[in-house]
Parts: sequence; structure tokens; C-alpha cells
Amino acid sequence: MKFTTFSAFVGPSVVMMLLFIAFPLISVFVQSFQVTQPLYEAVEVETCTPGFLTQTCVIETRNQPVLGEDGKIVTETRWVGLQSYANVLELGRAWDAVSAGSWRALMAIDFWKALRFTLSFTLLTLPAVIALGLALAVAINNAGKRLRGPVIFVSLLPFIITPVIGALSINWLFRGDGILTALMERASGQDISMFAQAWTIEVLMMLYRVWHVAPFAAIVFYAGLQTVSSDSLESALIDGASRWQRMKYIVIPHLMPLILFVGMIHLMDSYRVFEEVVGFSSQGHVISLQWLTYDFLQPDQAGNRSISRASASAMLTMVGIVILLIPPLKRSWRDHRKAH
Repeated sequence: MKFTTFSAFVGPSVVMMLLFIAFPLISVFVQSFQVTQPLYEAVEVETCTPGFLTQTCVIETRNQPVLGEDGKIVTETRWVGLQSYANVLELGRAWDAVSAGSWRALMAIDFWKALRFTLSFTLLTLPAVIALGLALAVAINNAGKRLRGPVIFVSLLPFIITPVIGALSINWLFRGDGILTALMERASGQDISMFAQAWTIEVLMMLYRVWHVAPFAAIVFYAGLQTVSSDSLESALIDGASRWQRMKYIVIPHLMPLILFVGMIHLMDSYRVFEEVVGFSSQGHVISLQWLTYDFLQPDQAGNRSISRASASAMLTMVGIVILLIPPLKRSWRDHRKAH
């Protein structure tokens, strides 16, 4: 292929990646080491009380933002190094909590509370998504030709639904007098509140994520099942291998590259969990790292945003994703070298 032809195909993608991925990432990285704050000046303000005979006036010194010629608040950007990361991690409080052996004190710190939930959410849903996706793929593959289309359509419905809408739907089913809550209360004869405790909210969020993502894994695995050697399966059947043995020693090893692919996609997506926190309104009990970054960007009463801390939180989230991706990437690299 000529270089000009190659450039015509690859050039637009490279430009878009630079504009929408590389440059914003570099900007966030730089902003995590800087703090931008408005400039204030001391101004003497005289206030007088209305009086019939005499009037009382008081002069007070107030700090107010400096306004530029265009009427906007003047800001100053300072280089603070790793201070923003230290503010997000709250290392002093975290060290005191660890030294005292107080898990509750550590979980009172927003970052460590969000990190605990994000890691547990990611690592617990990963095997469930792979197992359920593989089970659905086998069920679709074993279904008759007439049933295969409807089964694929029904199994894909959870994945088609917008994540926030799906989370809100599950929220409405279980919150307060929701349909499923009412059925459980009628069956048990007790009042049930699924959103009164953090662990029940986490379970619902994990179940929703598995329900939502498993169809994607199922379709990927179903495509992989079409390439499994029928000769190998027939030979194993003749040798007396059970269905589980054929699955363990033939099908799963054949699907391992796809399992690693689904696992890496799930790790990257689940570690950035955000829709579930919004859909389940779990901010009072459960937060994630992505939601923490969003919360830093919300303006305070003065209209200021913690852009530096939000940038530091975003970079820490990316570091966590990279660390989680190292094992599957190493496994993929070893398999690639063995194949060649």
C-alpha cells in the first residue's frame, strides 16, 4: 500500500484521536499540578443605618473578587505540584485511620470510600459477566434455528437500553413501594427497604451491571463458538468426554482470547462506573471514583469549581485502570508470543 493511500485512511483517525483524546488528556494532566483561584482585594465599605435624629455609620473591610476591565473576575494560576493529589487522597487522615486500625474512619474519606466500591464493583461483576455471557452464548448456540433469532433479540434487550434509563428502571422497581418491593413484602410479610443500607444498594448496582453487560459478552462468545473445531468436539465425544469436559478442555481454551478481550473491556468500563450512582441516587451511601471527579467539578456557593482536584482524581482513576489492565495484557502478550 502506498504511503499516500495509507495516510488517507489513517490520517483522519489520528487527527481525531489527537484532538479528542491526547490533547484533553495532556490538559487534564497539567491542570492536576495547578490551582486556579480568583484574586481578592480588601475594600472598605461604609454602611449607615437610617435614623431620625442621628445616623450611625460603620466602616467594614471586606474581601471581594478583583474585576477586570471586561467585568469578569480576575484569576491567577499557581503551580502546586502534587498538592492536589494529596488533597484528593487526604493522606494525613488516611494514615491516622490506618494507624488506629479504624476501617470506618478510612471509609469516611471520600476517595478511599469511592476506591473501595469501585474495586469491589469491578472485580465482583467481572466473573459474573463472563460466566453469564458464556452461558447465554451456549444457550443461543444450542437453540434451534427458528428459536435462535428470537433468543438473540431477547438477550440483547438489556444491552440496548440506555444505561441511565436501565438504572432508573431498576431503581423504581425496588425503591419505596415499587412493584418488586411490594411483591417481596407480600411474600415475606415484612417491611423491606432496599435503599436504606449501603450493601443492598451495592448488590442492586452490581446485579444491574451484570444484567446490562452480559448480553454483549454473550454475542462475542457466540461468534467465537462458531469457529470451534467440530472435529475436536466429535473426537472428545467419541473418547467419552462429558459436556463439562468438552467445555473445559476445548471450548474455553479456544475462547480464551475473546474472554480476555471481554474482560479488558469490562475492566475499563466498570472502573469508570458512573451511571449506576446517578440512576440509583446512591450518593449518600455509595460513590465511585468517576462520580467523585464529577462532584469536584460542581460549583460551590461562590461558583468556584475544584478543577485541580477533579483533574487529579481523573488521573488517579486512569492509573487504576492501567494497573488493572496489566495482568490481562501480559497474558495476551504471552499467548501472542507462543502462537508465533
